[in-house]
Amino acid sequence: MNNQNIYHFVGIKGSGMSALALILHGKGQQVQGSDVETYFFTQKGLDDLKIPIYPFNEENIKPGMTVIAGNAFPDTHEEIVRAKELGLEVIRYHNFIGDFIKNFTSIGITGSHGKTSTTGLLSHVLGGIEPTSYLIGDGTGYGREDADYFVLEACEYRRHFLAYQPDYGIITNIDFDHPDYYKDIQDVVSAFESFASQVKKGLILCGDDPYMDQIQTNLPTYLYGTQSKNDVVASNIEKTTNGCLFDVTIKGDFYGRFSIPLFGNHNILNSLAVITFTYLEGLPKQAVQAQLETFGGVKRRFTEKAVGDMIIIDDYAHHPQEIKATLDAAHQKYPNKEIVAVFQPHTFTRTIALLDEFAEALNVADAVYLCEIFASAREKGATISVQNLADKVEKGAEILTLENLSPLLQYEDAVILFMGAGDVQKFGHAYEELLSRSIKRVN
Repeated sequence: MNNQNIYHFVGIKGSGMSALALILHGKGQQVQGSDVETYFFTQKGLDDLKIPIYPFNEENIKPGMTVIAGNAFPDTHEEIVRAKELGLEVIRYHNFIGDFIKNFTSIGITGSHGKTSTTGLLSHVLGGIEPTSYLIGDGTGYGREDADYFVLEACEYRRHFLAYQPDYGIITNIDFDHPDYYKDIQDVVSAFESFASQVKKGLILCGDDPYMDQIQTNLPTYLYGTQSKNDVVASNIEKTTNGCLFDVTIKGDFYGRFSIPLFGNHNILNSLAVITFTYLEGLPKQAVQAQLETFGGVKRRFTEKAVGDMIIIDDYAHHPQEIKATLDAAHQKYPNKEIVAVFQPHTFTRTIALLDEFAEALNVADAVYLCEIFASAREKGATISVQNLADKVEKGAEILTLENLSPLLQYEDAVILFMGAGDVQKFGHAYEELLSRSIKRVN
């Protein structure tokens, strides 16, 4: 094997890394990678294509390889050290992407919330009309040899998105998050303004967001939202148990009525961002309408499964605004069912910074259960416990352990919503198994 043409990914199971590996594979490149041996949902696509995944070991690194390093791994990592000893080029993930997208008409999608869903939606719509490559933060990536467009999720954490200079930028919203890095909301706004300043052709911004006025730019800018002040406006909104319908006006002129099989106000806004881009690029409206109607969602965003008379939903929501949006969607789709929230806080720093907001968001659920806080590898020692959050939830919250999920068996014909960015899926899987066993015993 000629190592000269091999891309080796250090941390290939990361959501962005696995997606990039899939893109390069799709473009005919030889790809391999290394990671911990724990199974992650992001590796399914890699496994399906038989892309080799090795345990971390400096012996994986061979002369001639190009090494792409995940942002979570320091320069002291054994494989990165070995690569540098061999004189190999080691490229950080976000820097590689920054260079890679220069060959396409690129769309960078960012925001404190909703960027994965919006990237997935635009990739689906655009990919059904024009040759498109895309990289989504749920670990999904697709590379086409003949692609004209590249749709990219651009993450604001540690200002990584400043490695990108896309043709178009979409900003879904601005909110205070990642308190381990950002000092306050103005620090966050300044990061998004820096990103906007690097966009080349045009900006598409959610005009309903109160912080978007602070994005100062000389670029052509389109604002979208439900407020009449915006350039692209959704009105006559109809919410059903099958999704949402709404009219779209652009610069005051009626453009069309659109239907999406998605739930909640946030998905209407995400759709408006996509419609705005396709309008600016002159893509046929009827094709856009048809593609929007067939979107199946992205991984770990309101992913549903029915077991008996119960609906189990897995969702990545880990910020108060995301929890509110997910609960809003659940109440819309299942207006006559009890909505039970099972939430696993993600990182001590976020839990401390947003404690009251988390409690307020969870109060929208009919019942609340909490899992122990999922700590970041960067955090040293607990300074808060999940009980602090439980004490603030108005209707009370019970703390679950993986060994005892039986409190959830009291519910019938209800929705159990598992939310979090850590490993809350294992609670969902364990509950599903427990529920299936209890149904068999009854039958």
